[in-house]
Amino acid sequence: MTQDATATATPTPPASGGGVPLRRRRGNGRALRQLRRNRAAMAALGFLVLVVAAAVLAPVLMPTDPAAQDLINQLQGPSAQHLLGTDTFGRDVLSRLISGAQVTLLAVVQALVISTVLGIPLGLVAGFAGGPVDAVLSRISDALLSLPPLILALAIVGIIGPGLGNVMMAIGIVLAPPLFRLARGAAQSVTSETYIEACRAIGCSPWRLLWRHVLPNASSPLLVQLTFSAGVIVIAEASLSFLGLGVQPPEASWGTMLRDAFDAIYDSPSFMVAPALMIVLTILAFAVLGDGLRDALEGRGVKARRKRGGS
Repeated sequence: MTQDATATATPTPPASGGGVPLRRRRGNGRALRQLRRNRAAMAALGFLVLVVAAAVLAPVLMPTDPAAQDLINQLQGPSAQHLLGTDTFGRDVLSRLISGAQVTLLAVVQALVISTVLGIPLGLVAGFAGGPVDAVLSRISDALLSLPPLILALAIVGIIGPGLGNVMMAIGIVLAPPLFRLARGAAQSVTSETYIEACRAIGCSPWRLLWRHVLPNASSPLLVQLTFSAGVIVIAEASLSFLGLGVQPPEASWGTMLRDAFDAIYDSPSFMVAPALMIVLTILAFAVLGDGLRDALEGRGVKARRKRGGS
């Protein structure tokens, strides 16, 4: 259910003058140019932009109310009035598909925020502090990682109850341990560096060290991991909504649309195509974009290390 980013965190020299170091800005520029040359990643990004635009502009784009029923026109094929047809209750499929994009966008944002807030700060603190703090937090993270992610999410939803907000809370908790491990590893990699010791010697606070010097070292792998996690959130939300634990009727999501289509699979098999295609394409887009980001950021890191080695 989770896919660890393989990008490596390399120590970054301390910033001078309060701004972003020139070397880091140049590295970011190289990574961005390399990402732009990746046609697959750009196509994936373009598709995701369209999904976000559809979600934001949903009130304008939806031809009808996604919850409006027309029992006379159940399971109708595409027509001028209903471009993608109607479902088992006569509701417009296109409107529900766009409404589902809103739910998906909200789910991704909520779960990413929860996993980021839980995983990254605790990982930085554990890696930087070490000792009992690191031991306790690492044991908790290892325990969560040892459990099957979907089973863990189902157990959490079973405890706190169904609904989109509770599902996103569960998914956010499940996705926090990989972020914790990445942040912890980045913090540990720079703890013994000379410039960290120098900063400590001149009285830099631990929070300043974490914010200015440790977090930038983890930014690349964390960004890649968050991109992959977004795809995981899409399939997790759709799966739990399909099981009746996520979005509740009459609200539309791609998962509930699949469940309705499954109930009518013998009467109208094509009804399943639209939501299934959107789920697959969105997950694929996040995966391809994550691969592109990883390649671009790894290329930036290799060039930076070669430059430091040659100087």
